[in-house]
Amino acid sequence: MSDKPPLLLGLAQRINSFNAYLGKTCAWLTLFLVLGTAIVVILRYGFGIGATALQEAVLYAHALVFMGAAAWVLQRNGHVRVDIFYQTFSPRRKALVDSLGTVFFLLPVCLFLGWASWDYVGNAWATLEGSSESGGLKFVYLQKSIILVLVFSLVLQGIADLIKFANILSGRLPAVEVTHG
Repeated sequence: MSDKPPLLLGLAQRINSFNAYLGKTCAWLTLFLVLGTAIVVILRYGFGIGATALQEAVLYAHALVFMGAAAWVLQRNGHVRVDIFYQTFSPRRKALVDSLGTVFFLLPVCLFLGWASWDYVGNAWATLEGSSESGGLKFVYLQKSIILVLVFSLVLQGIADLIKFANILSGRLPAVEVTHG
């Protein structure tokens, strides 16, 4: 018998790997956020020198840290939960609740966000929008594209989670594997 997982579980594992790689890579940008912000502050208040491009690069990195790593955080079940009932549910019931949340909340919100931001991002690309600040970066269109990275990665993670939850609910995966990832 093969050690290879069934096709859909294999797809879910590949999505998890992709989102974990993206999230971990984006998480490293926090080091740049700290250093870049410190340099901007030192230059501005210590030497009276403005560093618009660096300040904007910090903003781009900030967007990537939060939007690029969101699916990884979801995968690791790291989003805030405020519920007193869920924590007492059985693993199978948690899989059911998480499935319903994914289908009725996560995916519709992601699809709406993608639809609502498509023209916004497309217009930025059409003009190769750059900073309106003197000395700013010429890549505003890339910064705006991070919204679509958020949408794409969260939709993929939602699909991976639905595959896993379906396998838990059908008994093909042990119910103890209900946590994301």
